[in-house]
Amino acid sequence: MRLDELHLDWKAVTVIVVTTLVLSVARYHKALTDPRLNKLFYYLAVPLFVIVVIFGESPAEYGFRLGDWKAGLALTVVSILGISLFLPFVARLKDFRAYYSPVANQVLPLLVNTSAEMIGWEFFFRGFLLFALYRTVGPYAILLQAVPFALVHIGKPELETLSCIFGGSIFGYIAWRTNSFLYPFLIHTYLATMIVLLT
Repeated sequence: MRLDELHLDWKAVTVIVVTTLVLSVARYHKALTDPRLNKLFYYLAVPLFVIVVIFGESPAEYGFRLGDWKAGLALTVVSILGISLFLPFVARLKDFRAYYSPVANQVLPLLVNTSAEMIGWEFFFRGFLLFALYRTVGPYAILLQAVPFALVHIGKPELETLSCIFGGSIFGYIAWRTNSFLYPFLIHTYLATMIVLLT
């Protein structure tokens, strides 16, 4: 088969390449000195630039909207309640305590820092990558976007990393179901904040 017979969707290819490069470059280089601004730059500003300037599209097409807010709120509440059942037990595990207990645990600064990280993180995976892939591979995008999400957790507690293919897929489903990354953002922010407070 010749290259011209592949019929690749150039936007999907661009998103895959940009996603891979951003995850790699962000690992080796700090674009900005403030960690929060650095994450916002790589995971929020870069995808928004690609969507608006290169694709000429609205970020709303990539989940940057309220979407189905009734389903979103219901799924958020159910998810938070479910997480709250097992989170105290997970937070007591030795590797979780070793990894998360050194993190500052004052509630307001922790919530601000976590929110700044998660809004970019969630838009990157459950907005930019999910909705671009969905156009070409359909529902498989829900699982596919969870693969790099799980891999970037390597170095964190093993149970957390292993669970990310499942948790990332659930977040992907919620984003797809509601047509918004906002609800996975709220759930992930709650999860990331509480795991620190409980260790």
